[in-house]
Amino acid sequence: MAPAGGSARSLSLEALELLPHTIHRTTSDHSELLRSPECDVAVFDATAELSQAAGIVARLDTVGLRLPVVIALSEGGLAAANPAWGAADIVFAGAGVAEVDARLRLARRADEQPDESGGPTTIGGITVDEDSYTATAGDRGLDLTYKEFELLKFLTQNPGRVFSRAQLLQDVWGYDYYGGTRTVDVHVRRLRAKLGPELEASIFTVRNVGYRFSPDFSPEPDDETPEVQEHDDEQR
Repeated sequence: MAPAGGSARSLSLEALELLPHTIHRTTSDHSELLRSPECDVAVFDATAELSQAAGIVARLDTVGLRLPVVIALSEGGLAAANPAWGAADIVFAGAGVAEVDARLRLARRADEQPDESGGPTTIGGITVDEDSYTATAGDRGLDLTYKEFELLKFLTQNPGRVFSRAQLLQDVWGYDYYGGTRTVDVHVRRLRAKLGPELEASIFTVRNVGYRFSPDFSPEPDDETPEVQEHDDEQR
């Protein structure tokens, strides 16, 4: 799906063309959406019009198209991804066939499952609310990016369990993610900084293995995370 006013023939997510799916091309113009056939997943190409990504889910709802939306973003657009968009997932427009296929299948599977979210959950002084995509540390709201929220949610849902960087990369960023494991260290550092000195140690480094979320953490700060240089391509 191309942005309103764009061409339905253009699609930056080239890997989609190589998958055995029936593709219906359209734009997000209201008149075009009204003529859209029934689909399992909508893929919105926001590489050229990032500003339209925020309202695409609501626009589909207005015409009765309630289906999971995967938003394709440019490398620069990944840093601006926001949970408030309501998308089922986001994907880098240059992603490989395996990753695009996995994200489409997961988006469809999640849509078919009953909503079992029970609102906010609190553990170790941290509250994560999947419904509103918000998180708090104590009584302080956290300003998290999309992937920071997903990482915090994943860790707090698995307290005490140790995950390698490769596991976190696959489970949080998605199969065949191209960024490399150093992006996990970058996001852990950012999360710790936002949690603050009272709660930063709840994300514990297991030397030579990875990370775990420890609700009953030691107040000693954890400084074992490798020093990494942060670049624009790591802001996912």
